[in-house]
Parts: sequence; structure tokens; C-alpha cells
Amino acid sequence: MRVVFAGTPDPAVPSLRALAASSHEVVGVVTRRDAPIGRKRVMTPSPVAVAAAELGLPIIKADRLDEVATAEISALDAELGVIVAYGGLVREPLLSTPSHGWINLHFSLLPRWRGAAPVQHALIAGDRVAGAAVFQLVSALDAGDVFEELRYNVPRGATAGDVLADLATSGADLVTRVVDAIADGTAVATPQSGEATLAPKLTQADGALDLSQPADRVVDRFRGTTPEPGAHVSLDGQRVKVLAALRGADTTLEPGRIALVERDVLVGTGEGTVLLKTVQPAGKGPMAAADWWRGLRSDDPRLDLPGAAS
Repeated sequence: MRVVFAGTPDPAVPSLRALAASSHEVVGVVTRRDAPIGRKRVMTPSPVAVAAAELGLPIIKADRLDEVATAEISALDAELGVIVAYGGLVREPLLSTPSHGWINLHFSLLPRWRGAAPVQHALIAGDRVAGAAVFQLVSALDAGDVFEELRYNVPRGATAGDVLADLATSGADLVTRVVDAIADGTAVATPQSGEATLAPKLTQADGALDLSQPADRVVDRFRGTTPEPGAHVSLDGQRVKVLAALRGADTTLEPGRIALVERDVLVGTGEGTVLLKTVQPAGKGPMAAADWWRGLRSDDPRLDLPGAAS
């Protein structure tokens, strides 16, 4: 079939490469426009744009699938649209433009975690099983019938970045199988069943670790917000990024109190401790948590609890 692909970040790249290597023809790639990246705000093409250029595929850059973008995509005369984390909504008339419509690879077991950040919300919630699903795109948010899905046991300590990387690879195979089935007329989609939960895009505030919560919940939030939007704590009103952390020993520490126990930097929570491995204080580079602790000018350092940070 003639396929148009829409995607933007790294997790969409494996699906694009898999389709380009398949028997189907990728007639165009839709991705968001170049964006400023890094401290110097250098305008940088999306990972999907870079991959499409390497593959020699036509590229349409658009932040919104408006009338102009719709006209460009319609001119490709695609039979099927495939979307993976594009970052924008497909509405009518574009939704019905390809003869087979659009299918979407979504990184959750639908209807759980419909929305922009399914893996992040799954880890924050403490889910130990995640997954991916390919479904028929409809106007309602992530509500279409599901063609195929895969289940994924979340590895202990895995962050959202780790899980997304794994699901992006296995999800690429899922996408190509569904596209093959649609092409040969054997594809069957099943309506979603069960309670729907929502996974809206996370903000920087979602990365704040609430040390009054039990340690397991704190670590779940760290994992779910790493690497984006980034987990952090606060010390005397100054933000400290948490780059690596684990569940700590059951040593009793007051919530927020920091202690060096042998070589480990432990932080007290509402129940149990969190072991800090790597942090990044404001204005400095990443460093081992033990080095950071040694530089603190306090005999009894304590991180801010909710309501105490500026």
C-alpha cells in the first residue's frame, strides 16, 4: 500500500524505519517543524525528520494539520495513514482522506492511559505491566477499535525513557503486522473494553517529588518523569534535579532529611527512604549524590516538603 507516516520524537523512528523497509511504499512523512533545542536554542529538526531525510523520503513539516497541511497530505494519494507520537490531532476531512483511514500506535493497553503521556502516567501510577496498541484513529481521543496489542512487563527500576525505547522497537513490528493485514484484507479490529483513564501531557511541576509520600510512590514518580519533564526536589527553595534514584533501605529518616549512610545518600520520606545516585544542583552539572552531600553547608540538611519550596 501507499502509506503516509506522521510522527515526531525518537519513539516514532523505529516504526518509520520498519515501514520504509517493508513491501509498502512510504509516500510522505509528516512531522512537526524544527524546534529550538538546548541552552543555545539551536533550531533542530525532529528525530523523525532526520530519519526521513536519511531514507530519502518526502517530508511535510507542520505543527498543526490545518488546511494547508491537509492539502499537501491529500496530494500524496496515500491509501493508509500511520501515526506514532506526532503531537497533533488528525481531524476531518484528513481523517477520512486515505481509503483505509489512519491507524495509531499508542504506548499503552487501551483504554487505559489515553492521551499524550501514557508511559509516564503508567509508571507514576505504579503499573507493573504496560504495553502498546495499534488502533483505528477516530475523532474521539484514542477511542478507536484495536487491531493488535502487546503486553510488556516493566523492568524493576526502568524509567519512562527506558520503557518507551523498548516499546518503540517492539511496537514497530506491531505496526508493520497490522499494515500487512490491512493490505491483504485480513485485519480485524475489536472495540475497546474496560475503564478508560487519561494521560495528559506532563508539565515541569509534575516532576516535583513529594517526600511526604511513601518511598515507593516517590520512586514511581521519579521513574515516570525521567527523562522528561524531569524529576526534582528543592533545597532551601533551590531546585535540584534528580537524575538517578532507587528505593532505599528501610532506615527511619524524617521526610526530607538527607543522610549519608556508609556511601549511600538516603532521603527520608513518609515511609522508607529514597537512595539518590546522581543529582544536578541549580547552575551546576550532574554529579554523584555523595559529592553533592559533602558540599552541603549544613549539619542536618533537609529537602523542602510540599508548601515549603519557593
